[in-house]
Parts: sequence; C-alpha cells; structure tokens
Amino acid sequence: MPCIAFGRFDDSFSGGSIKAYVAEFISTLLFVFAGVGSAIAYNKLTADAALDPAGLVAVAVCHGFALFVAVSIGANISGGHVNPAVTFGLALGGQITLLTGLFYWVAQLLGAIVACCLLKFVTGGLAVPIHGVAAGVGATEGVVMEIIITFALVYTVYATAADPKKGSLGTIAPIAIGFIVGANILAAGPFSGGSMNPARSFGPAVASGNFAGNWIYWVGPLIGGGLAGLIYSNVFMNYGDHVPLSSDF
Repeated sequence: MPCIAFGRFDDSFSGGSIKAYVAEFISTLLFVFAGVGSAIAYNKLTADAALDPAGLVAVAVCHGFALFVAVSIGANISGGHVNPAVTFGLALGGQITLLTGLFYWVAQLLGAIVACCLLKFVTGGLAVPIHGVAAGVGATEGVVMEIIITFALVYTVYATAADPKKGSLGTIAPIAIGFIVGANILAAGPFSGGSMNPARSFGPAVASGNFAGNWIYWVGPLIGGGLAGLIYSNVFMNYGDHVPLSSDF
C-alpha cells in the first residue's frame, strides 16, 4: 500500500514548492491557451466546427502538441502535472503530498482562468467554448467516458513518468502523455468533449460565465485519475519505491 501523506506546511511553502506552483501555473496557462485557442480559431474559420471531422482532428492535434510542451517545460520543476486529475492520482499513489497537491490545484486553475481571459481579450471578445456532452449523451454517460479516458491518461503518466522502474522510457513520457490526450480527444470529443482535465474545463466556464454541466468534468476525471493512481501504485509499484519527500513533486 503506498504512503499517502498529508504533508507539512513548511514543505509546501519552501522555495522549491513555490517554484513548482509557478511552473504549474505557467504550464497550464500555455496548454489551455493553445488548446482552447485552437477551438476558438477553428470556430472562427469554419461553420459548425464541433461536428466537423477536420475540426476534431485539428483540436486533438493541438491539445496533444501543447500538452507535450507543457509537460516538458514543467517536468524538471514541478513534475509537469498540468491537470488536477493527474495531481490527484499521483497523491493517491503516494507521489505527492495532499497539501502540496492542493496548492498545485490552485496554480493549475488560476493558469487556466488567466489563459481563457487572455484569449477572450486578444480575440476581440469571441466566445470561449465550454465543454459539454453531445446531444443524445446523458450526464452519466459523460461521466463514465471521462472516467475511462482520464484513467488512460493518468495510467500513462504512472507508467512513463512516475514509476521508478521506467528507466529510459521516462525520456518519452511527455510525448506519450501528449499522444494519449490527442487520441482520447479523437475518441471522446464528439461524446463527452474529451476533457480529462478539470482545469481545462473550469477555465472556459469562468471566462464565459457558463458552468452548465461543469461538474461532469470534475467528477469523471477525478474518479478516473484516482483509480489509475490507486491501481498502478498498488499493483505495479513496490511499497517503498517512493514516498512524497519535501523535494519531490
């Protein structure tokens, strides 16, 4: 059983921790700016982009590329979570303390909100699209879809980045994480929206003032990420492989 630790305030407010929070803010801002921006841009260039296969591919590719970069630039400072569901899954697997994880959430949510407000400003007030389930898809189906695709994401994070046995596989972790996000958007985008990331959904909701169905993109990803963290850490990682130290993020 992994060691789930609450953590200490002095660790969570150390110089290294503050740098990690800033890194998460910047990485999430850049990821959400590119991801949401790609949806806004495609909506401007085409009609009914949400139902256009080319638009789906463009948005998926943009999210995959942007996440690859966001994880890469934050990896050596904060671990490059860029996602509250990833942080939650890593906390349940004993890879980060709960207290530090909470501050990661704050940084990630602020980054997403700032990104979407900037997009609204630089695009001249164009609508910021929010996540929502498609017509004919209920909230329950949306939650289950988000559970599955977020499980895939966090499981990939564990296998390629968090597992001490990863070896040289760790060098491709950011691109593997970007690939699974792009693939999941292609699969789930027309149904649940393919969020996998509460911050990615919360930022647009704040900028647009529309929180309809936003709970789906908290419940689904947190359950999926939590399950991935618990399963991978308990089944495939040896107890004692890693405990959340003050310098670990």
